Amino acid sequence: MIAGIDEAGKGPVLGPMVVTCLVFDENRIKELEAIGVKDSKMLSKKTREELFELILKLSKEVIFRIIQPYEIDLAVKGLTYKNLNYLEASIIAEMIDQLKSPIKAVYIDSPHPIANKFAFMIKQKLKRKDIHIIAENNADKKYLVVAAASIIAKVERDRRIKELSEKYGNIGSGYPSDWRTIRFIENWFKEKGELPPFVRKSWKTARKIVEKYSFRQLL
Repeated sequence: MIAGIDEAGKGPVLGPMVVTCLVFDENRIKELEAIGVKDSKMLSKKTREELFELILKLSKEVIFRIIQPYEIDLAVKGLTYKNLNYLEASIIAEMIDQLKSPIKAVYIDSPHPIANKFAFMIKQKLKRKDIHIIAENNADKKYLVVAAASIIAKVERDRRIKELSEKYGNIGSGYPSDWRTIRFIENWFKEKGELPPFVRKSWKTARKIVEKYSFRQLL
């Protein structure tokens, strides 16, 4: 059996990052292609939702890890890990160690530009030494097991953003390029004098909003 690991939501200023690990029998990999599995970024939201249950039915084992904004902030500031990549590598190692299936290889979409370095970071944290780690850039475009993990992670991330929107109003997608997200954070800060608890305070986007409106209050 082999596993695929990918994340969704590393770049947004708002909301969690989701890491997913999926295990498959190698003889069922072609079934992923048959149902239309591709890198989640190449699929519509509707298609990802339709594939979600189909992928879970094909998988032998599934592990999710929801990384909250405060965990990301601590890592970015170097307080818990050297940086965000080290946090992600540590979490991936934990997920692999938790697997009950007899895995021989794990394919991972590397967030680090030097994929071999990211693989080494994982191996340093990994307790199991009998598993082959293959970390590559754009692995979600190369390997169906990783593409499947990218879809599950993206759907899980979108669902958590939807939950936040239902509770707090339209927060947009959570990305810095989304004007709805920026407007939401700005309005929250102007009203409450602090950032929302589900915002990544270490992000440049969030820091700029704090600086901008704190300065205005001093005028």
